[in-house]
Amino acid sequence: MHNFEYYTPTRIIFGRGAEKSVGILIKKYGGTRVLIHYGMGSAIKSGLIGRVKQLLNEAGIFHVELGGVVPNPHLDKVRTGFAQGALNQVDFILAVGGGSVIDSAKAIAFALAEPKEDVWDLFERKRTPKASLPVGSILTIAAAGSEMSRSVVILNEQTHKKRSFGDALARPKFAIMNPELTMTLPDYQTAAGCVDIMMHTMERYFTNGGNMELTDSIAEGLLKTVMKNANILRFNPRNYDARAEVMWASSLAHNGLTGCGNDGGDFATHNLESEINGMFNTTHGAGLAALWGSWARYVYKNCLPRFVKFAVNVMGVDANGLSEEEVALRGIEEMEHFYKKIGMPTNLTELGVNPTYEQIQEMATSCENTSNGKGIGSAKRLYLDDMAKIYEMAL
Repeated sequence: MHNFEYYTPTRIIFGRGAEKSVGILIKKYGGTRVLIHYGMGSAIKSGLIGRVKQLLNEAGIFHVELGGVVPNPHLDKVRTGFAQGALNQVDFILAVGGGSVIDSAKAIAFALAEPKEDVWDLFERKRTPKASLPVGSILTIAAAGSEMSRSVVILNEQTHKKRSFGDALARPKFAIMNPELTMTLPDYQTAAGCVDIMMHTMERYFTNGGNMELTDSIAEGLLKTVMKNANILRFNPRNYDARAEVMWASSLAHNGLTGCGNDGGDFATHNLESEINGMFNTTHGAGLAALWGSWARYVYKNCLPRFVKFAVNVMGVDANGLSEEEVALRGIEEMEHFYKKIGMPTNLTELGVNPTYEQIQEMATSCENTSNGKGIGSAKRLYLDDMAKIYEMAL
């Protein structure tokens, strides 16, 4: 068991009609001039943005808006938000959407707090932030967990590099979570979100650096809960209780809880998928599903006890009469079977991506560069050749 610090300052307002408290919350955290940040139009079509604007008007809060955030949020949109926020003397950013919108809002908040610095330097790890404007969110997609996390992910669309960084300043002041706001999501987006939630937990679970039994039990319970409710949502996408379970799991999977006491987690699959994402603009959760089985088969022998535990405790594999390797491989197969059942890919071809040899080498090199030559992962330390082989296995 490792020493750890657990810090989750985000206030959660959960349940039907929770968004009605947005004006009160913004005032509580000192907001007087708000930038409402949202995605590609679904929040407008649903009437949510209109309701939010009305609530801010009733609270006497000045606001401007900036929509157009795309999946894998773009650096150019962050720069636009910075310019608009500076022009209007914004002091609070309200994200209305999913992880991409929240991440974009966080990046704008960092840019506005240090206007003389280039915000992209944070993602290139050239400096650390000294300040951020406060951010709040109204969540409409359960997936990324950004509503409670310290992480920010942005795509530089000029270089096709998707980069992340984490800092406690990035944690939102509040997250408003009404499961009803997720009911109009397409089935594919719901399934991809469930994979993302599970992967945030699995990245912390498959480690070689020591673990806590209690943390393991929380992680295993979260994974089984998401799988159960993902299956319910396949047939009944408007099931409120299933939506609520998945939405709360999204936050718990990425606020640090499922990593307490371990070595910091693996996150190799996330790093590898970020390169696929940046080059081919894929759906993040689907890309994780497409890569995970190949990563797992490449590293499981180096982390065999964890894969055995996962197979038995999460995937329900009967270990009687099987070797540890057989149990581990059966667990990987069962997880891939689950992905297929909810309509997710289990290889790059099913994802619709067929990178060339040169593209594989470019992605592997870019992924290794983010580690400064130190490699990535905990289950097995991966370097350039390892990364390229996993991409090839995933074809």
